[in-house]
Amino acid sequence: MDVSLVIGERLVELGLEQKDVATAAEVTESYISQLMTRKKSPPAPDRTDIYEKIEKFLKIPSGKLSRLADLQRKEELKRSLTDPPSPLLGQARELVLRKCVPAKEKQIRAIFEKEAFGEFERLVTQKLLDVVKKVAREELGSESWLLLVARLSDRSYEQMRVVVLEFLDTDVFNVSAENCVSFLDPLIETWDIDLASFAMDIVLNRRLAPGNPHRVEFVETESNHRSAEEKGLKEFLGDRSLSGDASADEIEFLKKLRFKGRRPTSLYYYRELQSLRDPLHFRGPASETGKSGD
Repeated sequence: MDVSLVIGERLVELGLEQKDVATAAEVTESYISQLMTRKKSPPAPDRTDIYEKIEKFLKIPSGKLSRLADLQRKEELKRSLTDPPSPLLGQARELVLRKCVPAKEKQIRAIFEKEAFGEFERLVTQKLLDVVKKVAREELGSESWLLLVARLSDRSYEQMRVVVLEFLDTDVFNVSAENCVSFLDPLIETWDIDLASFAMDIVLNRRLAPGNPHRVEFVETESNHRSAEEKGLKEFLGDRSLSGDASADEIEFLKKLRFKGRRPTSLYYYRELQSLRDPLHFRGPASETGKSGD
C-alpha cells in the first residue's frame, strides 16, 4: 500500500478524476499524474500541504497519506544511498560561484575544481539551499508571493506550487537547472564565507525575501546535556530498519548532535549516519592533531 494506490482507490470509489485532485491540491494535473504513476516520489510530509488537502477532498483519514509517504521515502532513500554522489550540475556550480562575492570567487572556484564534488562544495551549496528552502517553505501558503515568483519565471500559480513542492525535496545531490532558474538565482544576491571558521553570510533578494542577511556558523561545543531526549533520535533507535547496523560509537556521536529551532526526524539521523560513514567526508589516516606517545 502506498500513496498512489490509496489515492487511486478513492478516486474509483468516489467516481472522481485526477484533475479533481489536482484542483483540490492547487497543483497541476501533470504533477498528480506523475505521482500516481510513481514517476515522482511523494513529497516529504513536513514540507508540503498537499496531503492534508487531498485527504480532506477524498475523505481519507487524516495523516494516512503522510505516514505512507514517509515510509515510501525511507525505502527510496535506502536504495539511493547505495549509489556514489554525482558531481553538481554544471549550471548549479556556476551559479553558486557567480553569486560569491567577487573578492573570493577565484579562490573558491579553485577549491571547487580540486574535486568533482568535494566536501567544501557540498557544504556551501547545501547551506545556500537550506536558506532559500526556508524562505520557500514559509511562503508556500502565500498566494501573493507565489504569484510574484511565478511571474518572474513565466509560470501559472499551480505550476509554481508544483515547482516549490519539488524544490523543497531537493538536496545537494539533486540540484536541477529548474531549481537554479526558479529559486537560487532570483533569491540569492550574494554570499561570502570565512575560510577559517566556515561561517557564511548570505544576502537574499529583498523583494522576494525581506529581512536581514542570513549568517550560518559552524561551531563545535562540548556539553554534558544528552540529546537522547530528541524524539527523532528515539524513533531512529527504535526503528531497526534504520538503526539496526549502527555501532555504539556511531550512536554516541548521534546523541551529541545539538539543534536549535526545528527538531530533527528519524530520517535525519539515518542520513547523518550515512554521512558519517562516507569516506569523502574525512581525510586519510595521517592525523593533523598529532599522535599520543606509547
